Amino acid sequence: MCPAKTVDGKKRGFVIPVGGAEERIDDPIILQRFVKLCGGDSANIVIIPTASQLEETGPNYEKIFSDLGVSVAVSLTINTREDAHREDVLGRLESATGIFMTGGNQLRLSTIIGGTPVAQSIRRLNASGVHVAGTSAGAAIMPEHMIAGGATGSLPNEQGVTFAPGMGLLSKAILDQHFSQRNRLGRLLSAVSYNPFASGLGICENTAAFIGPDNVLEVVGNGSITIVDPSEIQYSSMAEARRGDAITLIGIKLHMLSDGDKYCLDTRKAFSK
Repeated sequence: MCPAKTVDGKKRGFVIPVGGAEERIDDPIILQRFVKLCGGDSANIVIIPTASQLEETGPNYEKIFSDLGVSVAVSLTINTREDAHREDVLGRLESATGIFMTGGNQLRLSTIIGGTPVAQSIRRLNASGVHVAGTSAGAAIMPEHMIAGGATGSLPNEQGVTFAPGMGLLSKAILDQHFSQRNRLGRLLSAVSYNPFASGLGICENTAAFIGPDNVLEVVGNGSITIVDPSEIQYSSMAEARRGDAITLIGIKLHMLSDGDKYCLDTRKAFSK
């Protein structure tokens, strides 16, 4: 699933995966940057807390965005697939200048909104210029191929990752969140080893990739983003691997990027600030 096509010469909105545990009070630089993109004090933020089963998640983010000066911040209750077809929910999305998907369980998010009018609207709105951010599970669902699970550890293996269909806001990247905190390098390497078409993005907590309409991402936050760059890969043993085997990857490159650094998903070039 590729991103929805832009129309009438409009620029696509930013896609902003956050690695989870973003700072929300003392120095919320990621959320502040998102709010600024969405219009500052005139921003209209729609929050989708579906991944979380905690009733307070949506209201908490409403207060967070209100405290950041947003004029309108509304959480949508989407707990069933029927909710994701409701006209009032879809109408509320249409007024958004920014959409924020919270953390929780990415499979809960995908099984409830995947393929529904809500998911279709988010894709279409992003193609028309609305910015879409997501943290933790809300970030995981953004690519065409979503990492649904996998073992921790630094080495790739045949059982290192499981996939599910994602939302398709990104087609040239696979991403993982809580990256260094949960030791997920091995499963990201496993993910890239299946098909070196996509770059792997391993996003640390309180760190985000602000991916613009030009497919250039900028790192924002106090952690790092590990880029698994397959542009020069010569060999992957995934096709021959037996159950649980270690995977051979020859020619893989890693970039470690911090705040202000950039990476182009099209050219696979990294740039320091």
